[in-house]
Amino acid sequence: MARRATVIGSGPNGLSAAVALARAGYEVRVLEAAATIGGGVRTAALTLPGFRHDVCSAVHPAALSSPFFRAFGIHERVGWIHPLASYAQPLDGGRAAIAWRDIERTADALGPDGRAWRAVLRPLSRHLGGLVDFTGSQLLRWPRHPVTTVRFGLRALQLGTRLGRGTFRTEEANALLAGVLAHANTPLPSLGGAASGLFLAAHGHSADGWAFPRGGSQAIADALVADLEAHGGGVETGNRVQTLAGLDWGDPDAGDLLLLDTTPRLLLTHPDLPARYAHAVRQYRYGPAAAKVDFALDGPVPWSHPDVALAPTVHLGGTREEVEASENAVARGRLTDRPYVLTVQPSVLDGTRAPSGKHVLWAYIHVPAGSTFDPTEAVVRQVERFAPGFRHGILASHAMTAAQRAAYNPADIDGDILGGAFTFAQAIRRPVVSTTPWRTPLRGVYLASASTPPGPGVTGMPGWYAARQALHDRGRRRGDRLELGDLFGA
Repeated sequence: MARRATVIGSGPNGLSAAVALARAGYEVRVLEAAATIGGGVRTAALTLPGFRHDVCSAVHPAALSSPFFRAFGIHERVGWIHPLASYAQPLDGGRAAIAWRDIERTADALGPDGRAWRAVLRPLSRHLGGLVDFTGSQLLRWPRHPVTTVRFGLRALQLGTRLGRGTFRTEEANALLAGVLAHANTPLPSLGGAASGLFLAAHGHSADGWAFPRGGSQAIADALVADLEAHGGGVETGNRVQTLAGLDWGDPDAGDLLLLDTTPRLLLTHPDLPARYAHAVRQYRYGPAAAKVDFALDGPVPWSHPDVALAPTVHLGGTREEVEASENAVARGRLTDRPYVLTVQPSVLDGTRAPSGKHVLWAYIHVPAGSTFDPTEAVVRQVERFAPGFRHGILASHAMTAAQRAAYNPADIDGDILGGAFTFAQAIRRPVVSTTPWRTPLRGVYLASASTPPGPGVTGMPGWYAARQALHDRGRRRGDRLELGDLFGA
């Protein structure tokens, strides 16, 4: 009789774990609370018929550099769009800074800051594999690419403290960097924000750039489920697991496994969880939240600077000082009049996302945890600031507050979409300090969510590491750990 594995949650990490286990010979079932698969990679008609919106994540540069997804063949299984401009930062007066995939084009446009931009990002983008290797697992290990690791660490120290204020002199370069650092939803400057921002910015100048799936993020989940089903596994939707007490997931003594693509807090519902581990889970911190709004538009966003229309990802917030003020206010539990807004306009390059001539815009702002603030008007004002007339092109909108997001996805504690506060300390302690943080003290039970290394982002790596750890612990493979090539071929 085949060993069984139950995975709770059909996000990209849960599905990656399920695929790995099914390919290793396990009989796998995935339990998903929602009516549709995908977790953080869902696409749905949230506004009007024919308009397809990404419910959670939208742009996935880290998916294409992820070792798991590269072995899985995500490049071939999903159609990808590779924009010439990875991201843009509009400024007042019709100005804008653009991060082109071509770093030389980007640097040339930054004038006196061109040399500094190259110095910071070219070594990291040229050695992206080494950067991904270091950041793509738990940090309590010796890096395989020490030069790239040291270079990355020094740049994070430089840009994550006030000592780095003089790195760039122009408003454009400072704003362009601030927009990407703010993805981390943490106070700025900070080591966590700098590390996250440098990782993303380096991808912006890579061969793939800030790519996104044609048709929407759902394509990633669909590809994973197709492979899972091809190897005998399946997904049960509408099956919400609120407690582990009494859950029938098999016999751990017979080698059956339970993997959780959920918040670690679900472990607290198990009666046998050791007190010390339970204390660590309770001490694990969650960060501020995100409030999101999607728009169906009568036409493209009328950006004042025409090149902004070439960048699917647009950071709205103005200058570095404004972006930092917005993020630091959220960290203190309040909002500014001009919030940092992360927007994505996929339909400028993907005609499948809206009816002919129409467009979609995806946007979110950072808000205090548990907030009930509707972001719609705040987002409209910020877009109008850099694209006058935007308001008149809105056909419909759909908002989700942080509190609604937490209800929609119980893994997003109080609306935190990153699986826990993204700080330097919690890059090491995620959710516990361990060289094997995916393993729990419960026999046969593993964590496979963004609350484990390498953390947030659509990489599939937390799921892969959890599955690999489980297979190693169950004696599936003796000696060296299972490698991706063992499952997907060299």
